[in-house]
Amino acid sequence: MATTTQAVTVSEQLPQITAPQSVAPQDARALSKLFFGRLATVEEGTAEYQYVRNTLIEMNMSLVRYAAGRFRNRADDMEDIVQVGMIGLIKAIDRFELSRDTQFATFAVPYIVGEIKRFFRDTSWAVHVPRRLQEARVELAKATEELSTRLGRAPRVAELAALMDLTEDEVVEAQVAANGYHSTSLDAAVHGDPDEGEAALADFIGEEDPALELVEDFHTLAPLIAGLEERDREILRLRFVDELTQSQIGERLGVSQMHVSRLLTRTLKRLRAGMLTPAG
Repeated sequence: MATTTQAVTVSEQLPQITAPQSVAPQDARALSKLFFGRLATVEEGTAEYQYVRNTLIEMNMSLVRYAAGRFRNRADDMEDIVQVGMIGLIKAIDRFELSRDTQFATFAVPYIVGEIKRFFRDTSWAVHVPRRLQEARVELAKATEELSTRLGRAPRVAELAALMDLTEDEVVEAQVAANGYHSTSLDAAVHGDPDEGEAALADFIGEEDPALELVEDFHTLAPLIAGLEERDREILRLRFVDELTQSQIGERLGVSQMHVSRLLTRTLKRLRAGMLTPAG
């Protein structure tokens, strides 16, 4: 066997693989059988169990690279795809049994590919939508392609609903959700006036006006202030409109500065409570 030069025998049954990732695929198949046999007999959590399991993972990483190669046309980072595929490989190792009449590679590849596809399904959406709508988008795309070919035109909602066995509302919901699959950067160039050159998409998107929140607050405060006693309204006006100090207000009303302070505190507390209630 080609791996004898890189293996140090620990026992008659189980070799010590010093470079598991460099084991040739054909040798990995034979060694995997040996290691799976030992994995089934050693106690989980022991050092030997960890060695056997980790060696199986490293020896079979070529299966992950093989499966990930199917998705090279995706825009995602290949390193991320391989990392996700490793999760599938580990699941396959933990669930494989030698009693199965199948090669480990045959058993593992569907796990690896399934994990990668699940990664695309869960992360390729620009915005989060429910899983049922993610799945409906796939069916919608198939139905649209089929009807477009058959009819020679874009299918209507009613035609899609009939083919997909959905209501028209459900088809529309799937169409709207499909818009969340892709997004455009706010820095994306937009071709505008030839004399002005290109502009960014963000230049055409309105910004939230902070004054709008003040308008809402004013509308909420108006009835609350109207419900105050006349003296309390006068103190508010002198303090926040005329911008007098508490001492100046006291002199004008003939009361002490401390009394003005208590009245202001009581009034502001009442208004604040009114703003925070559902009715406010």
